[in-house]
Amino acid sequence: MAARLQDRYEQEVLPQLVEKFGRKNRLSLPRLQKIVVNMGVGSAITEKKHLEDATSALAEITGQKPVITRARKSIAGFRLRQGMNIGCKVTLRGTRMYQFLDRLISLAIPRVRDFRGLNPKAFDGHGNYSLGLFEQLVFPELNPDKYSRTQGMNITLVISGDNDQESREFLRLMGMPFKSETEATNGAA
Repeated sequence: MAARLQDRYEQEVLPQLVEKFGRKNRLSLPRLQKIVVNMGVGSAITEKKHLEDATSALAEITGQKPVITRARKSIAGFRLRQGMNIGCKVTLRGTRMYQFLDRLISLAIPRVRDFRGLNPKAFDGHGNYSLGLFEQLVFPELNPDKYSRTQGMNITLVISGDNDQESREFLRLMGMPFKSETEATNGAA
């Protein structure tokens, strides 16, 4: 069963991208390759339960079992040693990826307090978009009674192509709620 956003990409977004960029080859147009959802749990150094809670929350949100991430090097100031468990992440592809993006755009982002739109400049120079959420409870799948500790997450949308402008247009057509360009420049000043 194809996801709602996947069908939308095939039937609405792709023809608009072909018309806008003037390319007939579908593979040269921007498309979503994967979504990486990462939770860094710094308090896991002293409290192991925080990492278990983050792992179970991420599994409920994404529908996939997270991978535990470990520290790459030791940092004495943070009492961190190489190899310690400090977070978890999930890489979503295919139908799960489109289902997650649909829930992110239509359910989670509108529930963010004082939301005025996403930053349209949060691209990395290669067409990939990253955003952060301060609280995992914006996802309706999570029970607020079970997850009382707030935990943020980073979400990276990996998009094919090397062009930020094309990726921005692709995400806008997919329904990503960006700030208008005038608000984005005024807010940066």
